[in-house]
Amino acid sequence: MTSLSKALASGLLALATVLSNPAAASPPGPLPALNIDIRETSVSGISSGGFMSAQLQVAHSSIIKGAGIVAGGPYYCAQNDVITATTLCSCTGEPMLGCKVTEHSAAVQALVTATQGFFAKGLIDDPANIARQRVATVVGGEDRLVPTPIARQLHDYYGAFGLPPDSLKAIALDGAGHTMPTIDFGAACATTDEPYIGKCDFDAAGAILGWIYPDAVPPAPAGTPAAGRFVEFDQSGYVPKGGLFDFLWGSGMDKTGWVYVPQVCEAGERCRLHIALHGCKQGQSYLPLKRPPGGGLYNGTTFVKNTGYDRWADANRLVVLFPQAVSIPWRNPNGCWDWWGYTDEHYATRNGVQIRALRAMIDRLGAGLRPGS
Repeated sequence: MTSLSKALASGLLALATVLSNPAAASPPGPLPALNIDIRETSVSGISSGGFMSAQLQVAHSSIIKGAGIVAGGPYYCAQNDVITATTLCSCTGEPMLGCKVTEHSAAVQALVTATQGFFAKGLIDDPANIARQRVATVVGGEDRLVPTPIARQLHDYYGAFGLPPDSLKAIALDGAGHTMPTIDFGAACATTDEPYIGKCDFDAAGAILGWIYPDAVPPAPAGTPAAGRFVEFDQSGYVPKGGLFDFLWGSGMDKTGWVYVPQVCEAGERCRLHIALHGCKQGQSYLPLKRPPGGGLYNGTTFVKNTGYDRWADANRLVVLFPQAVSIPWRNPNGCWDWWGYTDEHYATRNGVQIRALRAMIDRLGAGLRPGS
C-alpha cells in the first residue's frame, strides 16, 4: 500500500470512528447547574480582562465578593472612547498614538461621577457595595502597556466608594512586564509578549483567591494533576440575541468557553464561583505570531490550563469559569474584552452585551443551589 493510500485509509477510519460514536462528535453543551451561591462570586483578569473584571465588579456589585485586577485600571476608564483607552488609561496605542498616562490621566473623579450617574439611572448595582468587597491588584514594574500610575488611580477609585485600606491588597512585582505571573509557566517574567504569561516565581491566581477568600487553604504542591475537570461549553446560549451579527461579530464572544469543576462540586457539594478573564491576544481562538507553548496554531487552552486557578479550585470548592472573547476584524482584532465601547455605549453597565452574557453564565452555574446545604 502506498503512503498516500495509507493516509487516505487512516483518514477514512478516523472519520468512521467519529461517525459511529455520536458522543465524540457532539458539540459542547450548556454549563452545568451546580450547588453554588452566586453571592459568593468573585472575578479576576489581566489587561482587558482586568478592566472587564472591574466593570463586572461594579455593574453587579451586589453579588461580587471580591476582585483581582492584573494590569488593569478603574471602572469606565475609557469613557466610551478608544483614544482615551489607548492613550490615557493605557499605552496600548503606541506607536500610532503617543502614551499620555500620568498620575491623573484616568480622571478618577469623572469616573466616580459617571458611576453614580449609572446607578441613579438603574444601570448598575449600588456602588456602595464596593465597600464590603476585597480587592487585590497586581502590577509589574516593567509593564509599559498599563503603567503603575493606572493601578494607583484604580486604588483611588475604590477609595472613593469606601473600600477600606485593609481590604485592598496591592501587589507590585518590580521585575514583571505586562504578564500574568505564575510560578513556573510562560516566558521570562520581564517579557511583554504573547502569550502574556510569565515565569515570575509568583502565584498571582493564588494570591488573588487567597485574598478574596480569607478562609482559602493552600493547594496541593505544584505539578499535582488537576483532580477536577476542564469542561468546554457552548457560550452562544448566554449571549443576548438582537440581530443577525450580534453573536461573535457584534458581541465579541467566542462560540465556546471553559469551566473548571472540582470533583466535590460536580458531586453536588456547596461551592463558590470565580470568573477568570483572559487579556488581549490570550483567547482560545486567537492566532498568535509565534506558536504557543504546547504546540498548535491557536492559543487554545494556554491561559485556561496554565495560570494556576485549577489548583486552588480543587482545594477550596471553587468552580472557575473561563469565558472567551474573540477577535473582530478592524473593531477588535486582538480579541480583547470590551472596556472602551466596541460593542456599544452600554458596555460598562448591566445592559452591556458581554456583561449580560457573563451574568447569564453566573445564573446558570448557580441554578442548582440547594439552600441549607
